[in-house]
Amino acid sequence: MRKKIIPIAFPNFILPPDGTIILAADIGGTKTDMAFFRIENGEPTLLKENRYPSKEWSSLVDIVKDFNQNEHEPARFCISFAGPVRNGKSLGTNLHWNVDSQAVGEALGISKVYLINDLEANCYGLAALSEEDLRTIYPGKNHSEGNAAVISPGTGLGEGGLYWDGEAYHPFATEGGHAHFAAHNELDWELFKHLSKKYGHVSWERVVSGIGIAEIFGFLRDVKGWKTSEVLDEALKTKDIAAAIGFAAHADCAVSMETLRLFMRYLAQVASNVALKLKATGGLYIGGGILPKIWNEEHYAIFNEFFFSVGRLTPLVETVPVHMILNQKTALWGAGYYGAYVGK
Repeated sequence: MRKKIIPIAFPNFILPPDGTIILAADIGGTKTDMAFFRIENGEPTLLKENRYPSKEWSSLVDIVKDFNQNEHEPARFCISFAGPVRNGKSLGTNLHWNVDSQAVGEALGISKVYLINDLEANCYGLAALSEEDLRTIYPGKNHSEGNAAVISPGTGLGEGGLYWDGEAYHPFATEGGHAHFAAHNELDWELFKHLSKKYGHVSWERVVSGIGIAEIFGFLRDVKGWKTSEVLDEALKTKDIAAAIGFAAHADCAVSMETLRLFMRYLAQVASNVALKLKATGGLYIGGGILPKIWNEEHYAIFNEFFFSVGRLTPLVETVPVHMILNQKTALWGAGYYGAYVGK
């Protein structure tokens, strides 16, 4: 068994019999991860996994059929989806799929299909993590038990919460990434006006995500007059904007480095907002695929400067441990665990 470090409460902590096959999917705006888990010795064990580019497929059902190839007959299927879930249905925010758990089950012949928000799945996935899956950014001062939170900048910006009952954490989804972006200085206000002209409503997701990296870069280039480098121009020919920015920043491209500095400041600010809103003295976990790829000492300093800039509540935020999630399959594991432990 994996050594658990974060106790998670599931809706029904009763595993199905050994040998039961659980199908899990984690669907985001960029990629869809699929996996089969089998219950072995009272634990979901990974059997097989694969990754699909989401936008190259028309539906989840088609991906599942390609992934399965009639290899297994899963008893349960849990879907982690990047969008608000209501009554087993969801419309994606950055991927325009409609997912209906009942319709998916009927199309695949699976009687038990569960649909949960991707950040809820990230929260449940903490149950599968061990110490090597985390990197501590800040250990917390005079740490005490309490609620926890997950914030995940990927294609978009996800936020989830974990209510602490004194013995275990109870995950829940939020759509906090779509709350209003707040300007802190003149540059932020210029960025806000630039984005407001394009979108009307400006959310934190517009600046703290892969989408946000592209928007910050476009603002610096088109509004503030920053010049691109040859390295960046070449990278943009073969990579998406966020990946090209990350690549060029390693080659000391000035506009790329400044883009990531602003991204990191905004990440720290929205992270402290989440910590305050949920009183997350139990810990703040930063997921998503962006941070582990770009993290360096300068970004560490920026994060620590702005995460604690919350005025009179600084002493509270100083108690919050902050961890980077290194395991990029946390939401997939969360879907697998949820599929195993929920229901009868």
